[in-house]
Amino acid sequence: MNIQQQDLVKRLNYFENWKDKYKYIIDLGKQLPSFPDELKTEENRIHGCQSQVWIDIQQQNGQLKIQATSDAAIVAGLVAILLRVYDGLTPQEIMQTPLDFLAETGLLQHLSPNRSTGLYHMIKRIQAEAQSRT
Repeated sequence: MNIQQQDLVKRLNYFENWKDKYKYIIDLGKQLPSFPDELKTEENRIHGCQSQVWIDIQQQNGQLKIQATSDAAIVAGLVAILLRVYDGLTPQEIMQTPLDFLAETGLLQHLSPNRSTGLYHMIKRIQAEAQSRT
């Protein structure tokens, strides 16, 4: 587990109840940098999410720079979590990054089936982009 994942586990597990964890996740989503409207294309949209999610991934100096947004508060928070884990890593690092923190925080067990599916599709998109650039 990388340092970003360890930090997320520590922060999420600090809260004793899921209401507070969800508030924290929503706050993370509110901190996302603005996402340019011109990148809200069909190509960048994540299919399989109930809400609207867009991800743009560019390679710079060997690292993948990821920006993303969502129109739903909790999903935007999940986007922010994935950006903390993946943004700035090389494609090889992304492919070798296990997502242990999802289980350690209990996040997967507490997301609705639709949100879990959306999270899965976001992770798959990031991993597919990394795979195509290795």
